[in-house]
Amino acid sequence: MRLKPLGDRIIVKPVTEEEITKSGIIIPDTVEKEKKEEGEVMAIGDGEKIQKLNLKKGDKVIFGKYSGEEVTVDEVEYKVLKDEDVLAKIE
Repeated sequence: MRLKPLGDRIIVKPVTEEEITKSGIIIPDTVEKEKKEEGEVMAIGDGEKIQKLNLKKGDKVIFGKYSGEEVTVDEVEYKVLKDEDVLAKIE
């Protein structure tokens, strides 16, 4: 990966999921949904606050839909999140 987060930031690769209704209709990601997003940690900065979260590469986290900054590298979308944008770790 060519991105290195600075300070109290992490790089997350959002997990995109299509939602399917009971009748079989697929609701694409382009439809606005007010739910939290999930992603996989790709890189972690060396800031003191982010280190306290005890995250490691490969962990799954939940963050707000509008949190962080979107970045595209080699046609792959990532999010750069601050320590306070991470809501929970999925175990």
